[in-house]
Amino acid sequence: MNKKRMRDYGLSVGQLPTGKLNSITDVPGVSVGHVTLHSDSPGTSVRTGVTAILPHQGDWFRRKAVAASYVINGFGKTTGLVQVDELGVLESPVMLTNTFSVPAVTEGTLKYMMSLDNEIGDQAGSLNVVTGECNDRHLNDMRGLHVRPEHAEEAIRLALQAAGMPAAEGAVGAGTGMVCYGWKGGIGTSSRLVYADGNPYHIGVLVLTNFGHSEDLALIGQPVGQQLVHNTKERKKDDGSIIIVIATDLPVDARQLKRIAKRAGMGLSRTGSIAHHGSGDIVIAFSNGNLIPHSPEADFHSMKVIREDGELISQCFRAVTEATEEAIGNSLFMAETTHGQSGRTAQALPVDEVLSFLR
Repeated sequence: MNKKRMRDYGLSVGQLPTGKLNSITDVPGVSVGHVTLHSDSPGTSVRTGVTAILPHQGDWFRRKAVAASYVINGFGKTTGLVQVDELGVLESPVMLTNTFSVPAVTEGTLKYMMSLDNEIGDQAGSLNVVTGECNDRHLNDMRGLHVRPEHAEEAIRLALQAAGMPAAEGAVGAGTGMVCYGWKGGIGTSSRLVYADGNPYHIGVLVLTNFGHSEDLALIGQPVGQQLVHNTKERKKDDGSIIIVIATDLPVDARQLKRIAKRAGMGLSRTGSIAHHGSGDIVIAFSNGNLIPHSPEADFHSMKVIREDGELISQCFRAVTEATEEAIGNSLFMAETTHGQSGRTAQALPVDEVLSFLR
């Protein structure tokens, strides 16, 4: 089935223009790769995978992107965010997978990056891999630990090959087994343009959606979930989680980036989320507009940053809010009905019915 995104139906979110692809990959140098695992054997359904988001096309360890994270609700099992918040840099791809596969994906990312630099783990010090997760046990045999380190390595290689291409959405990669507002969720993305000194810059968002109760769903400000509750017999009722990844080419520092990251929660709430108790709602943000050398040659490092007493920072807040809201919507519009573990099914969002409410 040829799935369409929200804007393909004339459903636009917010005020700001999108980037050319309306994808996190509008940010120059950012690329995304997915490995999707979808198979069946007696008593076992594998519906899971790995997603890799590359912060730029260079050496991620030797040229670190400025980074920050923000925890909306901390029911999650990520790796690497303690050091990101302490040092304000990202030195690996951002990896996404299911909850029980975080160790395997972290190991695979380590192996990939150590193969590129034989000083990592020795003369150059340790490596901090950032891996985010959501729990896909509703559709996936998560206990089977089907994601292996080599799948993470392959996702990174595919991301390198996909430079300049839009990120695939829906039930792909880490999103293969995810459920959002009781409908099939997964990967979604969107972007916005902001202008500084007359030049365009990009703010892109990619989400891994696995959260929300069906009656709460809102799209472009309309409570469509309340209209769809009659069609929710097989709906997953767990609180779930969401990982929100923000990328930009604006030159910002880690403190400014954390301020921007906080506004992703505004976009999340616009779709109806209240960040339930059991929902791991976590934001990971980076800027390749400032790259920090692993081995500086001087005691001082100069860095260009945006001003904060003007309109630009507020436009950044708006951009993240709008792109997050639209990315979540795209994750629903692009996902297909998926049958999985123990005979359970996550139905695709009934788009025609939704459109009848919105028009």
